[in-house]
Amino acid sequence: MTRPSGRQADELRNIELTIHVNKHAEGSCLIKCGDTHVMCTATIEEKVPMWLRNSGQGWVTAEYGMLPRATGIRTDREAKKGQSGRTQEIQRLIGRALRAGINLRTIDGFNIKIDCDVIQADGGTRTASITGGFVALYLACQKLLAQGKIKTMPITRMIAAISCGVVQGIPVLDLDYIEDSNAGTDSNFVMTDKGTLIEIQGTAEHGEFTPTEFQKLMELAQKGITELIEKQKNILNIQ
Repeated sequence: MTRPSGRQADELRNIELTIHVNKHAEGSCLIKCGDTHVMCTATIEEKVPMWLRNSGQGWVTAEYGMLPRATGIRTDREAKKGQSGRTQEIQRLIGRALRAGINLRTIDGFNIKIDCDVIQADGGTRTASITGGFVALYLACQKLLAQGKIKTMPITRMIAAISCGVVQGIPVLDLDYIEDSNAGTDSNFVMTDKGTLIEIQGTAEHGEFTPTEFQKLMELAQKGITELIEKQKNILNIQ
C-alpha cells in the first residue's frame, strides 16, 4: 500500500515543536504534525477547584477547541452554541493524560490549565494536543520552580500521544485526515518515556480487528511516541 503522503507505514509526519510562542502564558508550545497545527498554552492559577480545597494537592485540567476554519468547511465557534460531546470527550482525555505525568501534591494550591486550540486540522488533533500540551505544562512547572513557589519539579514522567490505524488492511502510524476517514480501525495511544501505557482508545470503524493487528498498532505507537518524546526532550533541553 502506498500512503497518500508517501510515508512508510511506521513513519511519523514532519513534527515541529516551537516553545515560548505566547508571551503571556506561563508555558506555551505550537505543535505542527504535518498539516495539523495546535497552539497549546499553560495558565497557572493560584487556587484549586473547590472540591480540592485543603486536600494537599493541586490540579491540571485542559480545554480543547477548533478555530472556525481549522477544517475545509467553516464551523461555528462552540461558544455560540455550546460544547459538543466530542469536544468534551477530547479535553477530558487531554486532562487525564497530562495528570499522569505530574505529582499533583507538589503543586498544592495551584491549578494549571492547558488550552489546546486547533489552528489547522488534518487528523490527530487530540494526540497533537496531548504531546504539545505536555510541553506547555512542563514549561509552566519550570516557571513555578524558578519563582520559588514550589520546592521540587512536579513532572514525574514524559507524556506523548499518537494515532495508529489499519488502512486497507495495513497497520500504519500517525494517520492524517484522508487515512483517518478511511481507516478500518482507528486508535489513539498515550504513553510515557518508560514505554508504559496511560490510555488506549481503539475502535473498529468497519468490521473488526484482530489481536495480531492490535499488537502491531501498539508496536507502531511505541516507536512513534519514542520519537515524539525525543523531540520534546530536545526542545526542553532535557538530557
